[in-house]
Amino acid sequence: MTTNPPTTPAQPPLTAKMASVIERMARAGHPTLDQLTPDEAKASYEKGAGVLEVPKPELARIEDFSIAARDGFAIPARLYAPSLDVLPVLIYFHGGGFTVGNIRTHDTLCRVLSQKSGCAVVSVDYRLAPAHKFPTASNDAWDAFQFIAKEGASLGLDASRLAVGGDSAGGTLAAVCAILARDAGLPLALQMLIYPGTTAHQDTASHLRHANGPLLTKAMIDFFFAQYVRTPADRDDWRFAPLLADDVDGVAPAWIGLAECDAVEDEGIAYADKLRAAGVRVDLEIYRGVIHEFIKMGRAIPEALQAQNDAALALKEALNP
Repeated sequence: MTTNPPTTPAQPPLTAKMASVIERMARAGHPTLDQLTPDEAKASYEKGAGVLEVPKPELARIEDFSIAARDGFAIPARLYAPSLDVLPVLIYFHGGGFTVGNIRTHDTLCRVLSQKSGCAVVSVDYRLAPAHKFPTASNDAWDAFQFIAKEGASLGLDASRLAVGGDSAGGTLAAVCAILARDAGLPLALQMLIYPGTTAHQDTASHLRHANGPLLTKAMIDFFFAQYVRTPADRDDWRFAPLLADDVDGVAPAWIGLAECDAVEDEGIAYADKLRAAGVRVDLEIYRGVIHEFIKMGRAIPEALQAQNDAALALKEALNP
């Protein structure tokens, strides 16, 4: 009796415009982030971050400030607001595998979310690996969240109407803050999770399907997490993998936006299922034929504009600016 070798599940088709973007990336011939040192990866990611973005919206308020972390470190943050009114606020954590990314790489996206929703946005520059390993990013995120929740009025914000959000690794941090906010009794109206990481191990069908990309490959994920985790046991901490949280009863309602052609699609769906099973209201959107990072490609990918509009509408409805 012969057995057939296991086959990799077929990838869903890319949209024509998404395929064109990937083809242009390949033609450019830049090394992938996992082929670089962490410092080189940080610089390369920042250099390419704005290439496919929409033009930066002008806003009434853009202010840099800092937030004291528990160890005294001054966490950089940037406030965006479309008016000088006292507005509700989204606390935002950028993506980048806990290793790359910063306020600048996500500047346009935060401006767009602020402009389209009518809400203020605070973007948090949490510390990155490998200099700062797990759980520094989670601790910084939670310290920043608590500051805005308790002291937001000092910035001219209405912290009684608060949302938290992020993309990729930033989505992980947002999900963690939503659980901690419930435990601390802090009011939270919405958690906005854009293709978040939620699993301890990258072994879902979508990870197998997209092991070679496009864009977010197994090698790149392994590279990021090799910088971030101290020991394999860190992966079993729910602050690394929110799917492992004991319970999510009573956490804030969620808006979850996923890309269909993305390694982390399945864990995003699994987290939506976990929230729904606990009675949490979830709005799950899966954007067909697009890849990880797509929401920052609004100049080339119509689905990015749709996702930005959908996320901003969810914010607007949750926070009522």
